[in-house]
Amino acid sequence: MNNTPAPNGDFVRRPAPPFVPKTASEALRPEQGTPPPRRSRASRSQFVVFMNFFVSMVILLVAGAGVALYVGKTEFDGKGPSTVNTTFMVRPNTGVAEIADQLARRGLISDPRIFRVGVRAYGHDAAMKAGEYEIRAGASMREIMDILRSGKSVLYSLTLPEGITVQQALQRIAENDTLTGDMPADTPAEGALIADTQRFTRGTTRQQVVDKMLADQKRLVESIWSRRVADLPLADINEFVTLASIVEKETGRGDERSRVAAVFINRLNRSMRLQSDPTIIYGIFGGAGKPADRPIYQSDIDRKTPYNTYQINGLPPTPIANPGRAALEAVANPSKTNELYFVADGSGGHVFASTLEEHNENVARWRAFQKKQAEDAKNKAAADAAPDAVPPAGQGTGTAQQ
Repeated sequence: MNNTPAPNGDFVRRPAPPFVPKTASEALRPEQGTPPPRRSRASRSQFVVFMNFFVSMVILLVAGAGVALYVGKTEFDGKGPSTVNTTFMVRPNTGVAEIADQLARRGLISDPRIFRVGVRAYGHDAAMKAGEYEIRAGASMREIMDILRSGKSVLYSLTLPEGITVQQALQRIAENDTLTGDMPADTPAEGALIADTQRFTRGTTRQQVVDKMLADQKRLVESIWSRRVADLPLADINEFVTLASIVEKETGRGDERSRVAAVFINRLNRSMRLQSDPTIIYGIFGGAGKPADRPIYQSDIDRKTPYNTYQINGLPPTPIANPGRAALEAVANPSKTNELYFVADGSGGHVFASTLEEHNENVARWRAFQKKQAEDAKNKAAADAAPDAVPPAGQGTGTAQQ
């Protein structure tokens, strides 16, 4: 019996449904479960299905992009594969893609794609500058990017010392394989190139180096000439450079340049010939210079050339070398002395004199020094050439036997 509530709140007893007997197979058959709820029309819509798929894919893509970004940034900022310091050349008008491929081929980066994306992510894809750069061992892609956009190319140097001629300077420039291009068609005037160390990047032209040396020397000479003392016996700036070149070739010691300059100034003021040996050499050999083992003979002193100041009055027609700053300063501001002569002292310097008598004594001492040097060298050569002497038995250098 079932109790069913009535409208007035009382329960009405209803008869139970009749019992229906089941066969054994029906009793063993599982009863049907509760059916699932019916899906709404909205949940069965194709649009909703597509949106669910789309959102899922977006989530996966975002997650994948995040992972890729993390891995890429780690690789971009991480230590690079190179094991030694090297240089890398960026040619003009080279794009990021080509630079990345070249870096990868050189073993400087691990993945050119990461380098390209990284450079563009930082907004530097148009900031790569042409030049030659030094890449340290293990440099990261980010460090390489910063180096290539810095424009700080590797600098090479070429030292052109004081006292070399224009011909000798041009030969050194021509032989430098870091420079490019032809030599200037016109040879600069003697003394017109600055004696200094030139710094330049790979690919700089030889003409550019020569032009810079000309401009620097012109600026230096004009600056020192404008600060010269009064009453120098020099007609113009060419004579100023000419005398400075003679001083440059006469001595390399900074403590006596102004005294050497004073000797020549004093001789010019007295209309005395300068009698400078370097002018003999330039008159004979020109800008090529004298061979190191070639002495100056008496016949060279007597030889008449436009440059031999033993034979001509006053200064030669042009400089005989490229003078440096110190020699130019010495001529512009020479020492105040009465000295008219100097001769080598055997120690790399000179001894000065105001009178010919004193000078002759200094020359005699110098020649005696030279003679002694020659004798010592001869004796040494003879000793080196002689066979080793063997002392007789019992007369060795050891302690005598008792």
